[in-house]
Amino acid sequence: MSANTHAGSAPHYYIPSPSRHPVMVSFGLLLVIYGASRWVNGAGWAAYVLMAGMAVWLTVLFQWFRQAIGESEGGLYSDRVDVSFRWSMSWFIFSEVMFFAAFFGALYWARVHALPMLGNLDHQLLWPDFKAIWPSAGGGITASPAGTVEPFTTVGPWPLPTINTALLLTSGVTLTIAHHALIANQRAKTIFWMWITVALGATFVGVQAYEYHHAYVELNLKLSSGIFGSTFFMLTGFHGFHVFVGMLMLTFITIRLMKGHFTPERHFGFEGAAWYWHFVDVVWLGLYFLVYWL
Repeated sequence: MSANTHAGSAPHYYIPSPSRHPVMVSFGLLLVIYGASRWVNGAGWAAYVLMAGMAVWLTVLFQWFRQAIGESEGGLYSDRVDVSFRWSMSWFIFSEVMFFAAFFGALYWARVHALPMLGNLDHQLLWPDFKAIWPSAGGGITASPAGTVEPFTTVGPWPLPTINTALLLTSGVTLTIAHHALIANQRAKTIFWMWITVALGATFVGVQAYEYHHAYVELNLKLSSGIFGSTFFMLTGFHGFHVFVGMLMLTFITIRLMKGHFTPERHFGFEGAAWYWHFVDVVWLGLYFLVYWL
């Protein structure tokens, strides 16, 4: 929230004037979706449509966020707006919980139901060489007895996933230290620990990129590696994307702190980004245990 807004200073619920931002963001996303769908189907020109859509989308978001920050710093947001922000962020994180629940559910169903079912007596006539062993690691011992899945090696919990777990858990601690420093009105300390948190998030993304290169080149583990490969990359890839988004949130919040925004009493912009980061931490713990250990 604003460094200039205090409880009761804006008694009414602020309603902004009609804006072009929602329409422009929708147009940018339309270009992104259309360009991406045509690009993956072999249309080379669609890559430029995708990049144009991203440019439109990011430009409008920058303008929209700058306007919202200006309204907040101008004292236009009351406690009613603060409550609406908190509910909005809560529902957004809930939607993200459901998003990951779908992929964890797919992993559960494949391992606990689909794989044993395909290995039972009813399917022996169709796939006599099939063995219901998780994970599927090659033709004849996998869900691909015809050999359509190339042999691969799984990624174990050590060392890279464990290192990333330590990085994310540490970042949660440093973010909490920064939050308490902000509440204590220690701005320099807050900024220092926020940059440490951002650096830990960036390191996590770098380590995961190296892990993906190792999986593709040395382990032959790909999206096409059966149900294991698809669920592995969907879960870890989307989580890595969420870490990247959370890192951007924390970066912009830190820049705002350096500009003098937020006070010990009014700082939901900080809190909202912190909620999201802690959510990312919790998801990773479940992913680390279910994907890398089991």
